[in-house]
Amino acid sequence: MMQNHAKAIEDFSKAIELNSKYFDPYNFRGIAKKKLGNYTGAVQDFTKAIELNPKYAGTYLDRGNTKDELQDLSGAIEDYNKAIELNPRYAAAYNNRGVAKNKMGNKADACLDWNAAVELGFAAADENLKKFCQ
Repeated sequence: MMQNHAKAIEDFSKAIELNSKYFDPYNFRGIAKKKLGNYTGAVQDFTKAIELNPKYAGTYLDRGNTKDELQDLSGAIEDYNKAIELNPRYAAAYNNRGVAKNKMGNKADACLDWNAAVELGFAAADENLKKFCQ
C-alpha cells in the first residue's frame, strides 16, 4: 500500500511539472503524503491547492484533518470553519470541528457541532454525542 502512495506522489509531481496551475494534483498529492505520514508536506500541498481553487471545501477539510494530526487544533478549526462557510451542509466538517474543539476542552461547542453533523446525516457523530455530551 505504501508503494502505491509513493508512486502516486511521483505521478502527481509529474503532473505538477507539466501544469503547475492545476489544482487536483496538489490536492491528491497532499492526500497521498498524509497517508504516508508526511503531514507537513501534505499541508503544503493542500495550501497550494487552496491557492489555486479556494472554493473547494474538501481541501479545507483535508488540510484541517492534517493540521489536527500535527496538533495544530486552532489551525484545524479555522480550516473546518472555512469548509463549513463554503458548504454549510458539510457534515464531516462539523464532526471534525467538534473533535478538535473537544480536544481543546470546549465540550459545549463540540456537542453543538456533533449535533449539527448528526442532523445533516453524519451518523458517526452520534457516537461522540453519546460519549461526551450526556
